Amino acid sequence: MKLLRVGPVGQERPVVMDAAGDLRDIGEPEIDGAFFASGGVARVREALDAGRLPLVEGRGLRVGAPVARPGKVVCIGLNYRDHAAESGAAVPEEPVVFMKAANTVMGPDDEVLVPRGSVKTDWEVELAVVIGRTARYLTDREEALKAIAGYAISNDVSEREFQLERGGQWDKGKSCETFNPLGPWLVTADEVGDPQDLAMRLWVNGELRQDGHSKNMIFDVAEVVRYLSQFMVLEPGDVINTGTPAGVALGLPGQPYLRAGDVMELEIEGLGRQRQIVGQA
Repeated sequence: MKLLRVGPVGQERPVVMDAAGDLRDIGEPEIDGAFFASGGVARVREALDAGRLPLVEGRGLRVGAPVARPGKVVCIGLNYRDHAAESGAAVPEEPVVFMKAANTVMGPDDEVLVPRGSVKTDWEVELAVVIGRTARYLTDREEALKAIAGYAISNDVSEREFQLERGGQWDKGKSCETFNPLGPWLVTADEVGDPQDLAMRLWVNGELRQDGHSKNMIFDVAEVVRYLSQFMVLEPGDVINTGTPAGVALGLPGQPYLRAGDVMELEIEGLGRQRQIVGQA
């Protein structure tokens, strides 16, 4: 099942995509933490199967992020061996964890802004996990996978100078305005199946830059969720960005970073496609 939100910024309407590719009004006020915590996914599935959801005219509508303002965005750094190598970093013995401001999350085709003073704005295609139930101190992989509502594409846009050359934590290179396009939809965990069997790609101005696969994660999805739950309470609607494969500008000598007018296109197998035109803040 594919859940999404369509409409102008701040006026998005929660819908579900049916088997024919048509949009149906799900009859819920929002797709957010409260929706997941109260069994919203099961309600929508039952109503969809019963044919009770009215058709929505979706042509020409903007697509917003599939989750409304997550409580937190937790990110895993250096989670692919090839990306760690191109970054000049050692392969981590435990997941590298950092946070990203929740207000970076936006629609999959919205404009990404190069921050003022930026010279190293970079791209990162990532598999995003959306939490569906409260998770603390999970004991095994099975518990971790049961805590997942679904998956989406995330572009973990990063400013490398802010992140790596300005002192302090990574967060300030990760939390600039518009730095987390998400979507186009949330695909429920049952439809995705094995999250470690997904091809992922990113193009800049039509040139393939990242061509990876989720099977190459150092710490797989189940371990990431289990691990994080030892250090923080994961709540319904939280988003976890699980890392990016090689091919970012940071790891490509001579590769220009993003500038206004550039176009990024991203896809992950079974999760749809994003396209962003880059602007200037």
